[in-house]
Amino acid sequence: MERGFAYLVAVMDLYSRRVLAWRLSNSLDTSFCTYALEDALYKRGKPEIFSTDQGSQFTREAFTDVFKENEIRISMDGKGASRDNVFVERLWRSVKYAEVYLDAYESMAEAKMVISNWIEFYNSEPLHKTLKATPNEIYCIVRTLKMAA
Repeated sequence: MERGFAYLVAVMDLYSRRVLAWRLSNSLDTSFCTYALEDALYKRGKPEIFSTDQGSQFTREAFTDVFKENEIRISMDGKGASRDNVFVERLWRSVKYAEVYLDAYESMAEAKMVISNWIEFYNSEPLHKTLKATPNEIYCIVRTLKMAA
């Protein structure tokens, strides 16, 4: 941002690399993270396990209570174990270099619009080169197979 900071949180399906939900905030609190989590659960259903890092916004009761209420196991990476969140870290690197570092956004509204467009692009591009499929396609195939089982 031209003035200040913006914080981005995303909920990602690790198998397909699809961004299920995301939020942007001008403060690093728990609420925007919780809203993204609840949005993903509402739209996509609950996973068996959810992996996150140990940032304060992810360890507060307001965030962890969502898992308890939905009987979802929580997996938090160990201190310095960045490999546990490698896919989300890769997402951050991509969005930063493809969008964020190129412009200083005038407002949060502009940042939300640009990042929203970029995430749509990300979800619909063939990231899985060997599978020749997009994160959206892989996610839909896996969901269909799970529902049929």
